[in-house]
Amino acid sequence: MMAYKLLGGLLAAATVLTPLVPTYAASDTGISAQISNRIALTQRDDRRGQRGDRSERSTQRGERSRGEARQQAAQAPPAEARRERRSDRREDRQDTRRERRGDQRSATQTRVTTNDYRRGDRQDRGQDYRQDRREDTRTTTRDRSGANAVNRYRDQRRTADRRDARRYDDRRDARRTESRRDQRNWSRDWRRDHRYDYRTYRNNHRSTYRLGRYYAPYRDYRYRRLNIGFSIGSLFFGSRYTINDPWQYRLPPAHYPYRWVRYYDDALLVDTRRGRVVDVIYGVFW
Repeated sequence: MMAYKLLGGLLAAATVLTPLVPTYAASDTGISAQISNRIALTQRDDRRGQRGDRSERSTQRGERSRGEARQQAAQAPPAEARRERRSDRREDRQDTRRERRGDQRSATQTRVTTNDYRRGDRQDRGQDYRQDRREDTRTTTRDRSGANAVNRYRDQRRTADRRDARRYDDRRDARRTESRRDQRNWSRDWRRDHRYDYRTYRNNHRSTYRLGRYYAPYRDYRYRRLNIGFSIGSLFFGSRYTINDPWQYRLPPAHYPYRWVRYYDDALLVDTRRGRVVDVIYGVFW
């Protein structure tokens, strides 16, 4: 910069002095040559100075770049640390991927489990429904079979009752026939026989016909007038009421299956096979 100022001053002085010494131009050629040489030298020095400044600047820039590079190198992590970081990042990414895959698998399994549960629930519901229908069908069948059994039982009972009624009617008819036959077999003509005149003998032997109080075989039983053909219970012609010696009371003898028994003050001739009254004498005892 100083060289430029100096050069500018010399040029200004030359310009001012040029009109003043026109006559000395030819003689002072040497002075002008010296001045031009000095100017050239000055310019050369300025150029060298500029080059030096440029080299210094470039040097400074290089030092700065080297320092920055050194700082960056100092600040930069070592290769192992970078490798570890890279491996850590890679592992993190792998873990993330695994977690995503695990989540997807769990979601898939959950879906599968849900679908299986739904299928199982449907199957269970279907099985329960079929089981209920089977049980209902069985119950209905049982009810029908039970109703049929009841109806069959009723029919059987009706048939049995009809059979029993027929048998009873047949037996009743047979008993009537046998009773009539027994009545025909047992002759009541003995009353015409003077040997069995119990009235006259009773009038002469009143104490013989006084047998005491009669006690019926059933509690609260009262006297009923019984006729021929009437049926009585077996207790009425038991040994307690049997007349073992009919001749003592002037009654005709009775052979099996007939038997004389006391019934209150009456004497009954009973067919012991059927409990049927064959003959009756009212008021024979006192």
